Amino acid sequence: MMRDATQTLGNLIDKQSVSFISSVDGEGFPNSKAMLPPRKREGIKVFYFTTNTSSMRVAQYRINPKACIYFCDKRFFRGVMLKGTMEVLEDAASKEMIWQEGDIQYYSQGVTDPDYCVLKFTAQTGRYYANFSSENFDIE
Repeated sequence: MMRDATQTLGNLIDKQSVSFISSVDGEGFPNSKAMLPPRKREGIKVFYFTTNTSSMRVAQYRINPKACIYFCDKRFFRGVMLKGTMEVLEDAASKEMIWQEGDIQYYSQGVTDPDYCVLKFTAQTGRYYANFSSENFDIE
C-alpha cells in the first residue's frame, strides 16, 4: 500500500468540489450520481453526505446498503474508489452534526425538515489510480 495512504487520499478527497456515489437498483445494476463533497469524514473510512430523504438513492440504500464512492482529481488524472456500505441517518444528532447555514435553501424547514437526511458511508476496501497504475487496498 502507498505510504501515508490516509493523508494522500484525504488530501485528494478534500480538494474535490464534486464526489460520486453509487447504489444498486432493484435489478442489481449500479446507479451513480454526482454529489457535493462529503460534509465530514473520519480518515478514509467514514464519510457523511447530505441528501433528500425522498430521493431514489435513499430508497435504494434502504433496500441494499452496498455502495461505492469515487473522487477524481482531473488535473492530475488520479482518483480513488471506496467500496462499502451506506446508512441513511435521520436522527437529530446526525442531522445537526453536518448541517450548514446555507442548507435552508434545500431544506426549507431547517435541520428538522423531514426531507433532510444524512448518508453515512463506511468504507471496507479501496482502489487508487495514479501514474498509469492502480492499487487495491483494505481499510482498517
